[in-house]
Amino acid sequence: MKTVYEPVWRNASVPFLIFVCLFTTHIRAAGIDSIQVNVTQGTNMAADLSPNKSQIAIDLQGTIWVVPASGGTARPITDNLGDCRQPSWSPDGQQVAFHAFWDGRYHLWMVSKNGGKPKQLTTGIYDDREPHWSPDGKRIVFSSDRSGNYDIWQLTLADGKLTQLTSNPANEFNPAFSPDGTQVAFASDRTDAPGIYVVAPGGTEKIISPTNAKLAGPSWQPTGSHVFYNALTNAQSGLATVSVSDSKMQMLTDVAEDVFPFRASWFSANEYLYTADGLLKRRKLGSTTAQTIPFQAIISLPKNTYKRKTYDFDAKTPQKVLGIKGATIAPDGQQIAFAALGDLWILAKGSKTPQRLTQGPTMELEPNWSPDGTKLTYVSDRNGNMDVWIRDMKTGEDKLLSDMTDDLHYPSWSPDGSKVAFYQSDPRNAWGRSTLYTVDVTYTADVTVPKTRKLHESVFVPSQATWSADGKTIAISALHPYSSRYREGVSEVLLLSLDGKNDRYVSPAPAHSLATRGQNGPVWSPDGTKMAYVLDGLLYVTDVQADGSITGKPRQLTTEQSDTPSWTGDSKSLLFLATETLKQVYLTDGHIESHPMELTWQNSQPTAQLVIHAGRLFDGTTNTYRQNVDIVIDGNRIRSIVPHQAGRTGTVIDASNKTVMPGLFEMHTHQHSMVGEKIGRLWLSFGITSVREPGADPYDALERKESWASGTRPGPRQFFTGGLTDGTRIYYGAATSINSDEQLDRELNRSVRLGYDLIKTYVRMPDAMQQRITTFAHAHGMPVSSHEIFPAMRYDVDAVEHIGGTSRRGYSPKITAMNRSYQDVIQLLAKSGMNITPTASLQGGFSVLGTRDPKLYENRQYKAFYSEDYSNALQASSAQYAKLSPGYLSNFGNLEKGVKALVDAGAHVTTGTDSPFVPYGLSLHTELQVFVDAGLTPYQALRSATIWAAETVGVSKDLGSIEPGKLADLVIVNGDPLTNIKDALNVEQVIKNGVVFPIDQLLTRP
Repeated sequence: MKTVYEPVWRNASVPFLIFVCLFTTHIRAAGIDSIQVNVTQGTNMAADLSPNKSQIAIDLQGTIWVVPASGGTARPITDNLGDCRQPSWSPDGQQVAFHAFWDGRYHLWMVSKNGGKPKQLTTGIYDDREPHWSPDGKRIVFSSDRSGNYDIWQLTLADGKLTQLTSNPANEFNPAFSPDGTQVAFASDRTDAPGIYVVAPGGTEKIISPTNAKLAGPSWQPTGSHVFYNALTNAQSGLATVSVSDSKMQMLTDVAEDVFPFRASWFSANEYLYTADGLLKRRKLGSTTAQTIPFQAIISLPKNTYKRKTYDFDAKTPQKVLGIKGATIAPDGQQIAFAALGDLWILAKGSKTPQRLTQGPTMELEPNWSPDGTKLTYVSDRNGNMDVWIRDMKTGEDKLLSDMTDDLHYPSWSPDGSKVAFYQSDPRNAWGRSTLYTVDVTYTADVTVPKTRKLHESVFVPSQATWSADGKTIAISALHPYSSRYREGVSEVLLLSLDGKNDRYVSPAPAHSLATRGQNGPVWSPDGTKMAYVLDGLLYVTDVQADGSITGKPRQLTTEQSDTPSWTGDSKSLLFLATETLKQVYLTDGHIESHPMELTWQNSQPTAQLVIHAGRLFDGTTNTYRQNVDIVIDGNRIRSIVPHQAGRTGTVIDASNKTVMPGLFEMHTHQHSMVGEKIGRLWLSFGITSVREPGADPYDALERKESWASGTRPGPRQFFTGGLTDGTRIYYGAATSINSDEQLDRELNRSVRLGYDLIKTYVRMPDAMQQRITTFAHAHGMPVSSHEIFPAMRYDVDAVEHIGGTSRRGYSPKITAMNRSYQDVIQLLAKSGMNITPTASLQGGFSVLGTRDPKLYENRQYKAFYSEDYSNALQASSAQYAKLSPGYLSNFGNLEKGVKALVDAGAHVTTGTDSPFVPYGLSLHTELQVFVDAGLTPYQALRSATIWAAETVGVSKDLGSIEPGKLADLVIVNGDPLTNIKDALNVEQVIKNGVVFPIDQLLTRP
């Protein structure tokens, strides 16, 4: 399929990454009309005063602007696409240095005070941040992760020479030259002695302010006697000063002031400029008050529309199964095992019709052939949670191999067939850590529990394990971070020696991330001489030694999107999934053959008439109830809503003393098949009939979507995307690292062929590439979401996730450390129409409500799906967090005020939680409760979880309210949720697509 894009510029020194035309200071609005936003405050805005004290450079929402020092209209001197941050004036006042993200990594740049084409000062695969000029204008100091952690570096401008000034294993950052240029102050997070340090280049470091506070932004008083810096504690983000000579420290600002974590600069020896409370502030030493320097920045936003993807929820024709999970080829190459629609299947070579191997209401997944091809190991939740099982392919006998408290996944055989390696997942987070075990396969009948051995401490979201031919080494794909200051890195091959030797990272493509860390490799060949893996969406193979050391150059085997490779026993060919078709590539000559398959699913469509007699109906369109009405449902759609009348045709549900309301949307969750069949029942039991999943293995998400829609398992409607579309650095296992324009083409084309409902870009995606993604997605009717508000809204990104959340900057442009969002955030979101899902429960709301009211954990649905151990651990962590952060409760109130301000300003706000970081299901109700606690009415809160959510997804003509013609997704609850939002938890029955699910049925395991 041909893709259509706007042209982009390339920087030849940085292959694939986009170099934006830097002569313009605005992105042209694509629409005829545009919206003007007058920004007068900045959230986490840095500022620097020019040497002649006449101008101030600020980094408002990722653009460098210049403002008169007395206040006035801001003038942009960089474009919108660079995420330009932390300006620093040159001593002659002619240039402004800053760090920017134009090429997908932070590098140092400088630009004329009048704007124009910026000059790039540093390059490479590392991040360079926080520049500061020397007084003579010949050097710039900055922090960089070039040495494996953040250290202080110096750039000599005349020749580009880089000199490393610090080398402690901890992180050093935010450097600042002293007024005479002989010393550099910086912050350090070293464990034994954190604080503010000074060092003379080539000299000895000296700590001048020991502190456990989170530090940022040191700057020298012009006399050189004191260093100012930002100190963040539990209750305050304030400006502090310390004497260089005797280390006496004092706070300059009070607890109420929200000081931003950047350098102060100086009008004189005793008067300084800093940013706080969204403002530019000028204060004299000894004064308790500050003067505000007013500014305004005019930002134009487009006013565009595009045709959204359409949905046929009434389709009756069979549809091709796309949710093919974990396909693996038998050692003899004659059979392919895979999971789909919750069961295991076998496709014989030469046949188009797969045979179902398992069938039932539970889930069987992740098949893996034994080396001799006589058995399959797999995982199943038939005993309640995911355990490891073995099936004898000759007798059909199933045997439980490993049953542990927490869910197990990714079983793989040892080369001699005597053991199976598998992971035990983190009980609190399916996107979290997993611990590697082995279990003996050959055990006698008198052994009730096979011998299990823990092989390795937990690893963050690892790939399926693969064994060396001699059984002495296991290889996995694992995250290799660039530093401990920021969490991102690259996925590399991690070699785990079973004889106790140290772990080793190796990579066939250094500084280049492998594919998503699921079942995309590495996969060791049975003869031990090669590893196969997916890189940039293509299948590669590399020669290796017996211990996994790489010896050869990577060889590309495919030219189309490739996933889940598996070897035949002779090590001569590999099976892979080419988007939606199983294919096999032969190493000898490179030819590829397809294994076509005919497997379909069909929408479950009820045909009976259902009548719900509602005592109170909240239809989602007005803030009052309709009393004593009948909701008449034909099949899966609402035919009419009429006054109650006894004796209507059809099955009657008596809800005459209850409240009926629309099914709820969970707008931000991440799921995983290892949770098992129960997750569908869990969602429904909380009245959640639609989930939006902005990040998943697409085949995992499709398996859920197809199973729930076909009625194979009970569950909500699923709106999904694939992996987190990210830049050259990634974090989560489901993140796709985009490293070329061609790779992006393949990923975008896959999004259309697999029917994505949205595209989610992640935190290391450069804006120019995100803009390109948005153009493609909108051309195919798909919305785009990210963690960014600006300039994303400038090129029509539809939605933003989290009011806080992860940021590549180390601080958020949406909310400060004190949980405050200022006028720029509020007005830009309100005027642009960009949807925001604040995930307030994730940002502390769940813990706050649980601490206030422990009865939250007594909820009936929660107790049915979560163990006592899980609940105890969850409550203990919330209590510990509150204990360690005394300002936690009051700071969360600031976040609530931000949510209220957004809604009051007219922003489009929806409910989502980022579960499983907080518990599935229950956390959506804490989100509703947080919204009400913030000052929203229950009506507004419920609208955010119903019709506003449906509008964001693009399905409001079918879902989100109870109206004739719409789909029958409804919830029957006890109580009065328009008065008491907690009553929305009192679910009695759920109707999804016209099918009735009583609460007792949903809480009972099949």
